[in-house]
Amino acid sequence: MTTSTSTMPIFKRRESDARSYCRGFDTVFTSARNAEMTDAQGRTYIDFLAGCSSLNYGHNDPDMKAALVDYIMDDGVAHGLDMHTGAKGAFIETFETHILKPRSMDHKLMFVGPTGANAVEAAIKIARKSTGRTNVIAFTNGFHGVTQGALAATGNSYHRGGAGAPLSGVTRLPYDGYMGKDVDTADLLEQMLLDASSGLDAPAAILLETVQGEGGLNAASGPWVRRIAELAKKHGALLIIDDIQAGCGRTGSFFSFDDMDVQPDIVTMAKSLSGFGLPMGLVLVRADHDVMGPAEHNGTFRGNNHAFVTARVAIEKFWSNDTLKTDIKRRAKLIEDGLKTIADMVPGAYLKGRGMMRGVDVGSGDLAGAICAEAFENGLIVETSGPNDEVVKILAPLTIEDGTLAKGLDILIQAAAAKTETTKIAAE
Repeated sequence: MTTSTSTMPIFKRRESDARSYCRGFDTVFTSARNAEMTDAQGRTYIDFLAGCSSLNYGHNDPDMKAALVDYIMDDGVAHGLDMHTGAKGAFIETFETHILKPRSMDHKLMFVGPTGANAVEAAIKIARKSTGRTNVIAFTNGFHGVTQGALAATGNSYHRGGAGAPLSGVTRLPYDGYMGKDVDTADLLEQMLLDASSGLDAPAAILLETVQGEGGLNAASGPWVRRIAELAKKHGALLIIDDIQAGCGRTGSFFSFDDMDVQPDIVTMAKSLSGFGLPMGLVLVRADHDVMGPAEHNGTFRGNNHAFVTARVAIEKFWSNDTLKTDIKRRAKLIEDGLKTIADMVPGAYLKGRGMMRGVDVGSGDLAGAICAEAFENGLIVETSGPNDEVVKILAPLTIEDGTLAKGLDILIQAAAAKTETTKIAAE
């Protein structure tokens, strides 16, 4: 089924003003394959957004698609609440074999509602019940979702303003590098935890992203994350790592913390977990903190069987060996080189992030937005992030062909050159 551009008015007439991405990419997309999307006019765009890291393995992976079609045609269970199904069992077995056992992780799998926010809500509730405490420590520029509990831990003022109610139960502290490269912000956390008069309530959990996706691609160092993990353990708090956007290979390995020598008590996952863009939220919780009673945290869609089918294929195909990991490393270097070219054009610009979760801070939301708009006009879908949208952010599929990646980077570099020159002329 295709949709004509003549239907465009229906979106503006009937879709809520809460819509967002479509405002920057104002066309009707009708098909997609790996790292390219095609619109109703037959124009093809290179996709450097990938469903905001929900399509790490690209659009319509043929192996996942074939498995899903076969499952549907065989009348596989589409919806089963949290009942046992063959699709769920196969996914859990595969996840255990290729993800948990190689990392000596004893975590249980808790299937929650279909979004990352659902996973964060569940993680916070688990931590509070397990510890008997209520306070959660989160960090500046963190983004964990827009439902009330997750939003309380989110730093972005625009999204927090949409709550319409007080957001409480969270103490926010500075993330790694927030006070400059010469300040270890873990010192502040440690001092406040040690000082009985600091006013910091004993935390149930410390919640963090190792790379802050929406916060501007701020990447925490391994030593900082390890120290936070040590402080959490020492002071009786659970360490929750939000791997919703940074996980599933985005930073170079399956988990973003794989090379940091930490073992989180809880990991939240969603986005690319299904591998196919199907909704699926998951909480990994260490067995000794698996404290929720039957249906104490529930939801009608806590187990998407179609997502189980494609997720199993994704793990078997991409994480049973190191081929994708090697490809990510190579492509990450191509992205880094392209972004360095842009950074050299803009005074004060610098690179952020790691792996294939990279961007360039151009110092201005207006300039970053103009670069992305120019890129879209020339066939590239790319977005911004950061507190003022000042970071041009690349989230290309991990499976993007090298030639397509190079072409997309060329479009982005040309857009940056055009808009930087325009900005210089305007300033003169």
